[in-house]
Amino acid sequence: MGALIVIEGIDGGGKTTLARGLAQALEARGLELLLTREPTDGPEGRRLREAAARGLRFSPEEELSLFFEDRRRHVREAVKPALARGAVVVQDRSFYSTAAYQGLRGLDRAAILRDSRAFAPEPDLLIVVDLPVDVALQRAESRGEGRTAFEDEASLLQIRAFFQSLPEAEPIDGTQPPEAMLAPTPIGIF
Repeated sequence: MGALIVIEGIDGGGKTTLARGLAQALEARGLELLLTREPTDGPEGRRLREAAARGLRFSPEEELSLFFEDRRRHVREAVKPALARGAVVVQDRSFYSTAAYQGLRGLDRAAILRDSRAFAPEPDLLIVVDLPVDVALQRAESRGEGRTAFEDEASLLQIRAFFQSLPEAEPIDGTQPPEAMLAPTPIGIF
């Protein structure tokens, strides 16, 4: 059986950079690896990304439905087959982000987590990249893409608090340079 590593945190924290670095380190150990993200590049994931990039939001229920459909396809077509082959899956975001972000819009976080766990595997390792919201926003703005619909300070403060409250999470200081963030990552278990 393979292993699932999920990397979470607020936008601008370095999740994608950490996921890539971790994937390279695990591949260097000779492990079969799948590097993936949510939302995916599938039809629902593209709709979500395109709307967010334009500063648009769907209704909370429609947005949640799109995230769930995207995740169901992702789990069925990519994650579970890779795990069954014995691969290590490194995933940038998962159902914890859905609970954090859609929970902020008034949807029940506990129900989102419960419903997600009904079909999506629990990570073997959950890493939360943590950093102050003002630093994350500066990084997001420096990308030159402008803020997405998910990147406002008041929301990110609440989302950060949700991620910090996850007892199963391994926190990593996101203010560090990428190579320093990778150093404490507990990949020795592989």
